[in-house]
Amino acid sequence: MAVENGEWIMHGTSPDDPGRIRDPRELIRLVDKTGFLPLFKNRIPGFSVEEHTLGSDWWSGDTRRDPWEWRQLAARSGAVAYGRFFRGKAGFVSKAWFPHFANWRRDGYDFDSRWDDGLGSMRQKRIMDQFAGGDGLCSFELKRLAGFGNGGEKNFEGTMTDLQMKGYLIIRDFRQRLNKTGQPYGWPVSFYSLPETLWGYEHISSAYSAKPARSGELIYEQVTKYFPAEKSALDSVLAHF
Repeated sequence: MAVENGEWIMHGTSPDDPGRIRDPRELIRLVDKTGFLPLFKNRIPGFSVEEHTLGSDWWSGDTRRDPWEWRQLAARSGAVAYGRFFRGKAGFVSKAWFPHFANWRRDGYDFDSRWDDGLGSMRQKRIMDQFAGGDGLCSFELKRLAGFGNGGEKNFEGTMTDLQMKGYLIIRDFRQRLNKTGQPYGWPVSFYSLPETLWGYEHISSAYSAKPARSGELIYEQVTKYFPAEKSALDSVLAHF
């Protein structure tokens, strides 16, 4: 996705491309195959949902062909993880590869251990504490409960992005607010969850026996297996902040 002459341009593929993604199931299959897939075009050729779909289908609102709608369906399926994983930008990580992703990005720390060692911020802790014993929270609920806004803590969005980048949170779904009569209204908003809530602690921690740096090496190898690129390009998408 790029801005050209003041307009957003999607750099999609052609209708006759045999590798074109045509529905959410094919999107999930591609994520499962490659392990990692950002939503939008970046410096790694072909490494995005955008480049495997038709540019004209984006933001059409038609769930049968709109990749923007598919990201919601894929996240809701629980088959893959969705969140701001790639330099603060959105994309997918497969279930099989999430343990190495978490091990690398967390540097081997569960959040409680990170906090105990003085490596987590109070803003992060305020947010992570809200997930104790629950399935998840919508962004507006989480912001209020964690004490952000209205004279409270600042930089909610930045803190949320950092927690997703570190593999502690995922966007599990998109949900609408409910009015006083229980009827949904407005645009769907992000519903956040722990990856452990989705797939279990045993699975998420299954790569903890590896050194975090080794998990990072394996991730680079996996991505270049399907999307060859120079290390500088790989770093620009995969590396930590």
